[in-house]
Formats: sequence, structure tokens, C-alpha cells
Amino acid sequence: MLEARPKIVIIGAGSLEFSSRLTADLLTYPALKQAHFALVDIDLERLDYAGQIVQRIFTEGGYGQASFSLHHERRDALVDADFVITSILVGGYEAIELEIDIPSRYGVSQAIGDTLTPGGIMRCLRTLPEQIAIAQDVVELCPEAWLLNYTNPMAMLCWGMYSAVPNIKLVGLCHSVQGTTRQWARRLGRDIRDINFECAGINHQAWITRFEQAGENLLPAIRRLAEDPKIWARDTSRMEYIKHFGFPVTEASGHNSEYSPWFRKNAKTIDRYSPGGGWNGGPGFIKALYNRPDWRETMQKMAAWDTPVDLERSIEYGSQIINAVFSGEQELIHGNVANQGLISNLPNGACVEVPCLVNKNGVQPVSVGALPEHLAAINRNQINVQQLAVLASLNSDPEMVFQAMCLDPLTAAVLTLDEIRAMTRELLAAHQRWLPESFQHRELASKPLLYKA
Repeated sequence: MLEARPKIVIIGAGSLEFSSRLTADLLTYPALKQAHFALVDIDLERLDYAGQIVQRIFTEGGYGQASFSLHHERRDALVDADFVITSILVGGYEAIELEIDIPSRYGVSQAIGDTLTPGGIMRCLRTLPEQIAIAQDVVELCPEAWLLNYTNPMAMLCWGMYSAVPNIKLVGLCHSVQGTTRQWARRLGRDIRDINFECAGINHQAWITRFEQAGENLLPAIRRLAEDPKIWARDTSRMEYIKHFGFPVTEASGHNSEYSPWFRKNAKTIDRYSPGGGWNGGPGFIKALYNRPDWRETMQKMAAWDTPVDLERSIEYGSQIINAVFSGEQELIHGNVANQGLISNLPNGACVEVPCLVNKNGVQPVSVGALPEHLAAINRNQINVQQLAVLASLNSDPEMVFQAMCLDPLTAAVLTLDEIRAMTRELLAAHQRWLPESFQHRELASKPLLYKA
């Protein structure tokens, strides 16, 4: 039974903007105005700034009944928690730079690299052990709490957690479904509140298979807009998906361009399908997002309210879920959960993104049946890589890491097997300090080159 004063633990609270955004969202609900926020981070300086920012949100929003505490050790914070939110980054910018730059030298150009591709696989290897440890602590210290994961690679981490800790109450959350559906409503001159839509698939690659208003099917209009040169140029690879496959896909083109063999083969195709760079697929764009030497100044300005936190509720699902479970007000969200017949033509056990009802009974996934078969096939290309990466992490197996790299669509479009093996060996060696002890000194075997260079 939830207490009248819910305890919400945020692990990774020292993030530049996320924890403050989520705190402000949560406090917009009357039922949560007395919430206690237990903020956790291993970086004490960032944690202190996070506390200052949260206190300022309380003051500026008039939330005098809310409270917070700061924790360097998560186990102290988890006792009696009702909800646990994770948004962590293992290895920091240094690890990101390595997983982008090493593949780039081999010819694999990633834009974001946090979901699939060599970057996503390496991020899984260094992050999944920590996420599993968090899930185990939740089951031990607050077994009724819901774990809301925002950490990427979303599908790999959730798959690994519910495989290793099967009794965890877990849902993975993203904003790509909300963002994409609102974007299409704006492009069509409609109000998203008047739109009925269906969307399902996997994280960062879910498909909008129905989009209508008052019985009017809007998918034909979306297909026409996808061929508008101005829209195409700003959102290129996603528009190519609609043009050739017929249905809108979630996430920005920068992400989307990495999940297939079609858009990033070489400099010529990157120039063609990533005009303008940035979120449209700029090579190494994630480094610009994470390399923030001004983080201290940014957090100081937030704490001083020189850069105020927006106190209006955002489209993030986290606050909606917590309010629905706590208050009983029903919500419909799209969450990442284990596929137990929810999408009939995707593998059982895989992590899928589907509609979920949320109320006092928790997060309840909704079965959506079968996706159009060609869309499910595209999803399965990702799922194969995800499964191998998860198994590689759970078994600390360098050969499985190599196998995941081989099946990655972008990597396979660019490199030979010998080149993938060499790249994987270099990535594993460079990431040793962030990999679990079970991975230490387990090198990927080298193989002879049986051709003339």
C-alpha cells in the first residue's frame, strides 16, 4: 500500500537537465505535491547542484510540502521507495568518445550510437551490469516499487534486467512516440488531442500503423508529406522509410539512419541522407551533446534561476505513470516491456514498445497483434543484435560481442568479418576499465588473414 507521501528515488540525479525536468513534472500533480525525492549520484558535486535545483523548484513552484534528500549510495536511498527512476551513464564522455571514434577509423560512421551499432553494444556491456545490480537492490530493499528506466540502450538494458531479475516491476520509457505523433499532427495542421493512433514495435523503431481523426485516415496525407522536399531534407532517413515502406517510424533521422544498411555506407551516402548534420545524422553528433565543459555553469544558472526550469508539465511518461499508480487516475502510455505475445510476429522475450494502461494495478501492456510483416522484419534485424549483446554481457563473452557487431546492420554494410573482429578487439581493449571484473583479461581471439593485403 502506497503511503500518502510517496518516496521517489532518482538514480543519476546529477544529470544536466533530466532529473530537474522529471521533478518539476511530478510536482504538477496534486496527489504528488507531498512527495519525497531521494536523489542519488556518484558525483558529489553534481549531486549537490541537483539538490540546489530541486530546492529552487520547490520554492518557485510553491511546493512547500515536498522534500528531498541527497545520497551517494543508492542502497540508502532505496529503503521504502515507491518508485525508482534510472538515468545513468557509465564511463562518461570518455567512453562515448572511444566508441564513436574507434569505429569511425574503420569506416563505421555513427551519429548517436546509443541504441544499436558498435556504440550501443559497448554501452550495453558497460551499463547492463550496473542496471542489473540496481534491479537486484530494488527487489531486495523495496520489492513493491516500480523501476522506470530511461537509460539507453533501452531495449538491451530492459531485456537484460528482466532476464536476470525476473521479479522486477520494470518499464522502459522514452519520448519518441509522444514526440513523433505530435510532430505529425503539427505537420498536418491537427491537434494531437483529436488524433487516434496506434504505434508499436521496438524502442526508437516503433511504427505508426494508424493515424486518424474522426474516422479520417491520415496516413495517405503523411505519405504525401514525406515526399515534400522541405520536410524530406530536415528528416531524411525517416521520410525514406515512409516513401518506401509506407508507415511512419519513431525517433529522429539521426538515430534512424544508424539502424539500417542504407544511409551511412560512405561519405557520399551520409552527405545525401544527412543534409545539415545534427539530429539529421551528423557524424559523431552525440559527442557534441555530451561534451559539456560548461556543465557546472549551466547547473549554477539553473540553481540561481537565471536559467529557470520550466514548471509546466512536459510530455515525459515518468510523471504520468507515477501519478496513475499512486492516485488511480488511468493513463495510456507507450512503454518498453517483455514481449509475451504482445506483438505476435516479434520474438517472445524480446523487449518491445507497446501501449500500456497504467492505474493502481501498475503498468499493464496491451496486446497489439501482428505488425505488417515487412515492418516486423526490420525490427527483427535490430532484435537479433540486441539479443546477442545482452547474452554477451550476461556471459561476459567477447566472441558474442563480435557476433553482435557482425549482425549490426550498419557495421555489416561497411566492414568485412576480419575488419569487424579487429574493431571489436580494439573496442574491448579500450573499454576494459568500465567493463565488469568478469570481462577483465578476456580478449577476443584473433584470426589469421587468409588473403593478400
